[in-house]
Amino acid sequence: MDGRTLEAVRYLGYGNHAIDDCTLELISSSFKELETAESRRIVYRIFDVSLEDADCVMIGTMKIKSRKLGINLEGCERAVLLGATLGTGVDLLLRRYALTDMARVVVLQACAAAMLEEYLDDWQEDLRMEQKKEGYYLRPRFSPGYGDFSVEHQKEFLRMLDAPKRIGLSVTDGHMLTPSKSVTAVIGLGRYSVSCHQSGCRECEKADCAYRR
Repeated sequence: MDGRTLEAVRYLGYGNHAIDDCTLELISSSFKELETAESRRIVYRIFDVSLEDADCVMIGTMKIKSRKLGINLEGCERAVLLGATLGTGVDLLLRRYALTDMARVVVLQACAAAMLEEYLDDWQEDLRMEQKKEGYYLRPRFSPGYGDFSVEHQKEFLRMLDAPKRIGLSVTDGHMLTPSKSVTAVIGLGRYSVSCHQSGCRECEKADCAYRR
């Protein structure tokens, strides 16, 4: 299995259990449909970072009360704010199958999450190479909702990126991103290297999460 198929299997909750050929075929066909439906887009900006105290981080003009984010950004001078989405076509595909085939919806959800993760990892690798030339190293991606980083920051996050206008990414009154297969994240930029620059799992307190790497 390739990397994104393994990721989809992980999102489906199989863990170390064997997966049957029928489910693998369903995953494969779901990826093909998603590739036709998705329209991936990303927007990002780089801001100065300051740590007011152990629990308070300033990224540009955004003040965030989060000890975990502060730990993640320790030693960073700057931070990337990003928003990424697979677009409205994926939501339309999910709604269509929700009327007829809920089993396929579950697999499509897992595959879309894997696609979004793969997209971000590939983009982040390009960012890593670009920033290395400037003498910066990347910290792990850290999203609103991880640990004590509240999702209530989503609205200001997207405003700072002008994301609704630039990539059609917005947030509901309940702090949910729309389109649904979207993500926002912070990536710290520091002058020294760390061992992990992609996964934010090690910074999340939910150790019993079924999707933990």
